[in-house]
Amino acid sequence: MTDQPSYLFYQSRNPRPFLDRGEGIYLFDESGKRYIDGSSGAMVSNIGHSNPRVLAKIKAQMDKATFGYRLHFRTHPSEDLAAKTVAMTPEGLDRVFFVSGGSEAVESAIKLARQYALTQGQASRYKVISRFPSYHGCTLGALDLTGYAPLHEPFAPMMQGMPKIAAPATYLDRDNLTEEERGLKYAELLRDKIEELGPETVLAFIMEPVGGASTGALVAPDSYYGRVREICDAYGVLLIYDEVMTGAGRTGKFLAAEHWGITPDIVAMSKGFGAGYAPLGAIVASARLVEPVLDAGGFLHGFTYAGNPLACSAGLAVLEEMEDQGLIENAARMGEVLMAELRALMDRYPFIGDVRGKGLLTAFEFVADRATMAPLDPKLNAYDRLVELAYTRGLIIYSRRTRGGTAGDHFLVAPPLIITEVQIKDMMVILRDALDAFADEVGLPVGPAV
Repeated sequence: MTDQPSYLFYQSRNPRPFLDRGEGIYLFDESGKRYIDGSSGAMVSNIGHSNPRVLAKIKAQMDKATFGYRLHFRTHPSEDLAAKTVAMTPEGLDRVFFVSGGSEAVESAIKLARQYALTQGQASRYKVISRFPSYHGCTLGALDLTGYAPLHEPFAPMMQGMPKIAAPATYLDRDNLTEEERGLKYAELLRDKIEELGPETVLAFIMEPVGGASTGALVAPDSYYGRVREICDAYGVLLIYDEVMTGAGRTGKFLAAEHWGITPDIVAMSKGFGAGYAPLGAIVASARLVEPVLDAGGFLHGFTYAGNPLACSAGLAVLEEMEDQGLIENAARMGEVLMAELRALMDRYPFIGDVRGKGLLTAFEFVADRATMAPLDPKLNAYDRLVELAYTRGLIIYSRRTRGGTAGDHFLVAPPLIITEVQIKDMMVILRDALDAFADEVGLPVGPAV
C-alpha cells in the first residue's frame, strides 16, 4: 500500500510510510512498526493518541451537530471551552476567540492589538517587534514576525518587514555577566528598539516564553521576563505571548507565562490545546482590550471554522483529561527526569553543546566546539540526519537549525504529557543508539558508554 501513487503535494520528496494507528505515546505504520512519538508530532499530541474518553465526547457531539456558524448560533461546546480556558489562565485574561491553528492565532492576536489601538486614537501604532530567531507561523502576517531565514526570505518582498531584536540566547554568550545581568541586557534591547522606532509607532512585542522550532526550547534568564513586561507597560506597548507550542500544559504549567508570574495582554495558543484531536487554537485576551473593539463595531476578523462545535468539544475534552489525569503536574515531574537524561548525554557526546528546556519541552544542540559554541559544519546536515537515524530505529524527534535557520542543529524532545519514567528510559535507549550511529557516520568523537 505504501507504493501507491500520490496526488498530495508534500513538502518534500521524502514521504513517510502510511500511518495505521496511534495508542498513547506510540504510533504504528501499516507494516506494524512501532514508533515512540518523542516530539508529540509537532509538539501537538499533549495527551497522547486515541484517548478513548476524548473520542467518546467527540462522537457524542458528532451525533448532535458538526457545524454551526458562529454568526448564526452560540454553541455549548464553544461557550464551555471558553469558560474552561479562562478558568485555567492567569487572572485578567478573560476573553477568548477561537481559531483553527497557530498561525491563525498569531494573526488574530496582532489584528486585535491593532484594532484596540485604533479605538484608543493611536492609529500611528502598527509595528510589532519580534525576536530573531523566532517562529510565529507561516501565513504572511505571522511569517513577517518570524525570524527564520529559510522560511522568511523567499516571501520578504510580500511583507511589511517587522522589526526584530535578538533572542536571549545567553548560552552562546562569552562575557563576564551573570545570568541575571544577561537577561536584563537582552530585555533592554526591546527598550532600545522602541526608542529607535519611535514609541508612538510601536503596537506590540511578541515573544515565545520558551523557544520553539527556531531556538530549540530556549529559556531566558528569569530576569528577562519581568523586565520585558515593565518596558511594555512603560511605553504603552502590548505584550503578546506566543504560547502555541508552550500552552496547554507542555512546560509544567497551563501557560508558560505562569513560571514567571507574567500576565500578557494577549496569548496565542494552539497545538496541545486541541492535542491533535481537532484543528483548534485560540487567543485569550483581557476585556480591557476586547470591549472597546466590540463597542467600536466588532472584531473585524474571523475564520469560517472559528468556534466550530466539534473542534471545541474536542478541546474541552482534552482540557478535562489534563485535569483528571494530572498531566500538567506529570509534565513537570517527567520534565525533570527527561532533562537529567539529556544532560547525561553530554558526558558521552562532546558534540552536544547545550541541553535546555522547561517541563516536557526540551532540546539539545550540536556544536563543533563547546568552548566557543561554534556550530557543526552545515554541510553535515546533522539536523536532518539524526532525525532520520532515530526514525528508522522507531523514535520520532523534531529538529531545526538554531542560528537563524542557516547553521546550528538542535533537536526537540517533547513527548506526550502522559509519558512515564520507564518510557523515557526506553526513548533514551533509541536516542543513544542513533547518536552513536551519527557520530560513527561523520567521524565525531564519542566517550565511554554511561
